[in-house]
Amino acid sequence: MPGSAELLLGEFLRTLDDRFRLTLPTELLDPLLGDGSRLVIAKERTGCLSLWSAATWQPRMDAALDVIRSKLEAGLLDQRLGQMQDLGRLLSTRQRTIPLAGRGRLVIPDGFRSLLGVEPGGEVVVVGAAVCVELWQPAAWDACIAVEMPGFRQRIDELTS
Repeated sequence: MPGSAELLLGEFLRTLDDRFRLTLPTELLDPLLGDGSRLVIAKERTGCLSLWSAATWQPRMDAALDVIRSKLEAGLLDQRLGQMQDLGRLLSTRQRTIPLAGRGRLVIPDGFRSLLGVEPGGEVVVVGAAVCVELWQPAAWDACIAVEMPGFRQRIDELTS
């Protein structure tokens, strides 16, 4: 997605099947994948997971890890080992590369299901978040929109001025 002018936009309601499979809308899946075929699923917040093209996610992750490694090597984090442990724990469990099955289906992995909070047969709101696709538990999505929408005009004005 870096350098791409195509934004991932749209809101779609999907049902999680009994094997925790979810079919993604082609309107979001095709531009998300681009020329690649691998996706990264990431934990965002309670009730929300995000999907990234591996080609977009990996360089961002590598750059962040390079900064942390250089600070470790320089001894700049010696007094922050507890924070490093917390960060390492989150890095170890936050994201996973997942395969995409036929017809644009993916399986929500075990360690991600509880954060999403949707049981088999339940609805998932699939949202284009410009640079990634988000999977939302409907009540969490409604709560997010209730908080974020009042600031929409100001955000768009800031980004377009």
